[in-house]
Amino acid sequence: MNFGFSEEQEELRKMVRRFLEEKSPESEVRRLMATEEGYDPAVWSQMANELALQGLGIPEEFGGQGYGPVELYVVFEEMGAALLCSPYFSTVALAANALLLVGDDAAKAAYLPGIASGETIATVALTDDDGQWDLNATTTTATRSGDGFTLSGVRSYVTDGSTASLLLVPATTEKGLSLFAVAGDAAGVERESLATMDQTRKQSRIVFTNAPATLVGDEGGALEGLEATMQIAASALAAEQVGGAQRVLDASVEYAKNRVQFGRPIGSFQAIKHKCADMLLDVESAKSAAYYAAWASQERNEELPIAASLAKSFCSEAYFHCAAENIQIHGGIGFTWEHPAHLYFKRAKSSELFLGDPAYHRELLAQRLGI
Repeated sequence: MNFGFSEEQEELRKMVRRFLEEKSPESEVRRLMATEEGYDPAVWSQMANELALQGLGIPEEFGGQGYGPVELYVVFEEMGAALLCSPYFSTVALAANALLLVGDDAAKAAYLPGIASGETIATVALTDDDGQWDLNATTTTATRSGDGFTLSGVRSYVTDGSTASLLLVPATTEKGLSLFAVAGDAAGVERESLATMDQTRKQSRIVFTNAPATLVGDEGGALEGLEATMQIAASALAAEQVGGAQRVLDASVEYAKNRVQFGRPIGSFQAIKHKCADMLLDVESAKSAAYYAAWASQERNEELPIAASLAKSFCSEAYFHCAAENIQIHGGIGFTWEHPAHLYFKRAKSSELFLGDPAYHRELLAQRLGI
């Protein structure tokens, strides 16, 4: 296990950081979060055509670059720091991994090249209206219809569900949990954008009424692949949370150095020192957890389920704590709409709940460790 990044990975980080500094400044984040789509199609195309980010983790035989989770986690960390408004997480961390892990070569050949080229925006519709992340609680059903299937049911809190051209939907058949591909504009698909606290990450409620669907993988055989998908996605989200936590720590330290009260920088006061020290401890510990999960994802070994839940639970709380302390250190200005502190606070809260909150993942940890 090596938590150090190679020279090539550090160059990737620098390239992505420069790109995001230009394409995702605070002004652009605020503009995009007020739109219905929530992303800039021109930037999405640049990410695919100039940086090849959408295909970074996709095998070369399907039009990708053939890199692994560690390189992707470098990208997610930088995107978390920049609050990039983009369907990148839903397309790459969720949909691409689901296609790779469910084990259907025909589906890989059909859908992965479009994801790698940036032509396809995709997502996985994982939860019902009750917001449970347990795949066994899926209520959407699939019924055979001629040579294919039709889906009926409701999926809610679907990340980028209104903009995705490809919906991957877990549904139950007579043989058990299966995965289906549905076109976003197919007949029988109704999509409704949801109002969310975190406007930088769009969510939708999708109603399927006898919608035509294509089976991905074996009927009744999707559970193992989807569970692995959620574990890898949770690890990727932990990396994104690390990026956000580091950014708010940097902002707090910079403000504490420059803000003067009673004739001295507020960073010289013990209370502020303690807050910054606690934030630093959170960030460095979160990095260790996230990088451990990245390594387990890269190796695809038996430690992944434990590493993923450990990283997701710890990084969620670390990011939320740092985002809240960032507001406190900034004082009154930190509560204003004009200051970016609330944007990170809201992203931290939504990420804490996304793919399961800390309590959910600690329960998974207890089960996996046999406690």
